[in-house]
Amino acid sequence: MSRIKFMNTEIDNLTMSETLSSIEDLIQQKKNAYVVTPNVDHIVKLESNEKLRAAYSEASLILTDGKPLIWASKLYRTPIKEKISGSDLFPELCRLAASRRYTMFFLGAKDGVALKAAENLKKKYPGLDVVGCYSPPLGFEKDSAELDKIEKLVKDANPHILIVALGCPKQEFFCHQFRNRLNVPVSFCLGATLDFEAGNVKRAPRWMANAGLEWVYRMYQEPRRMFRRYVLEDWKFVKLFVKYHR
Repeated sequence: MSRIKFMNTEIDNLTMSETLSSIEDLIQQKKNAYVVTPNVDHIVKLESNEKLRAAYSEASLILTDGKPLIWASKLYRTPIKEKISGSDLFPELCRLAASRRYTMFFLGAKDGVALKAAENLKKKYPGLDVVGCYSPPLGFEKDSAELDKIEKLVKDANPHILIVALGCPKQEFFCHQFRNRLNVPVSFCLGATLDFEAGNVKRAPRWMANAGLEWVYRMYQEPRRMFRRYVLEDWKFVKLFVKYHR
């Protein structure tokens, strides 16, 4: 596996096909692995969030989610092969699971979203077996009873693949804290993917994603929620790029 240093983290420098092959290996090994997908927002958070850095340090796969990271890697002369965004990886995971008979559990998003995503995906990928869906309430991470409930739900369902769509950094904290308690071969921190598949949030057109303009589309859809991330926080990526270039 080709892992390279990139700014304040490391990256597994893989193509999509190499990524899927690595994921199959992780499922077969049953080592309670988890996968993170850094983007500009994550890089900014990693700089000051020690707990998030700890979660990243133990991830089995660190994949590149965002064109700006690809561009930065080329300017650093350590080019990353391919953008592996969570929203592109998720359908491929579902296709793989359906063909290999791997079971999946969806954790996250608002009430009913995970279930709707599962219904839509089962139609797209015949044979896909989603053995559980759960949308935890706000503040669940501070509620021991709720965390015990989630642990029991996942363990009883016993999936091969756990999709954790709680947003960064909650999803990374959860996977880091619970990976050895849930006994799931591989978990994925995939943000808004369940919303996309449920039709709750529309993905940016392919040309915008390829041009690195997906953030513009997301901000147009959810201006209040995304303003803080994209305008007030993510400009710090430029400062970090300069810092690590030096």
